Amino acid sequence: MAKEKTIIHNKRRNKIRLHHEGTHTLVYTGIVGAVIVCLAWFAKDSLQWGSYAIIGITLIIYGILLNFFRCPIRMYQGPTNKSIVAPADGRIVVIEEVEENEYFHDKRLMISIFMSLTNVHANWVPCEGTIVKVDHQNGNFMKAYLPKASTENERSMVVIRTPQGVEVMARQIAGAMARRIVTYSKEGEECFIDDHMGFIKFGSRVDVYLPLGTEVLVKMGQATVGDETLIARLK
Repeated sequence: MAKEKTIIHNKRRNKIRLHHEGTHTLVYTGIVGAVIVCLAWFAKDSLQWGSYAIIGITLIIYGILLNFFRCPIRMYQGPTNKSIVAPADGRIVVIEEVEENEYFHDKRLMISIFMSLTNVHANWVPCEGTIVKVDHQNGNFMKAYLPKASTENERSMVVIRTPQGVEVMARQIAGAMARRIVTYSKEGEECFIDDHMGFIKFGSRVDVYLPLGTEVLVKMGQATVGDETLIARLK
């Protein structure tokens, strides 16, 4: 049975789809790009190599957008009880105790994942439980890897109460290029690992706030895979 589940997981993981958040962007930029390519092609006699350069740059830009909005189908294979799973693809940039003053108003262990332009930007729920708080705060658009980004940038928080009564916060943070944070979680809903929490467009970061004493299973600079990498285990 376990072998069958692994085979199904591997088959699903190999499937890549485009996230619906990118539909309008890809359609509109595709139309503009097609027009640019056609004009450059018809002007190739006068522009010569410049025409091919324009076509190449246009295709590369559209390829970057396609890569950005990809959304792999994933299923977490490990134990879910007390597990905290990476909510995003990226790299660990912060593991430290901080004072969280927007919801908990006490010290928490913060693990931050920075997403570059080349990462998948879909966000997953980090643990199972019930959504008890969802809140969006307007703010600045500083570079997402800066420490002040957690409290001064535009952000959206999702607080989950686990079956053991422990509250965990995941905070989506906009970056210098990010101009839209989408959060799907709703207060009062049950949530499960594998559920999509939201999407952040064009460079961003996700912070996870955990109780002090939580066992950390990742290290600084480590790459994470959303909905697959186990980053911590609650006491």
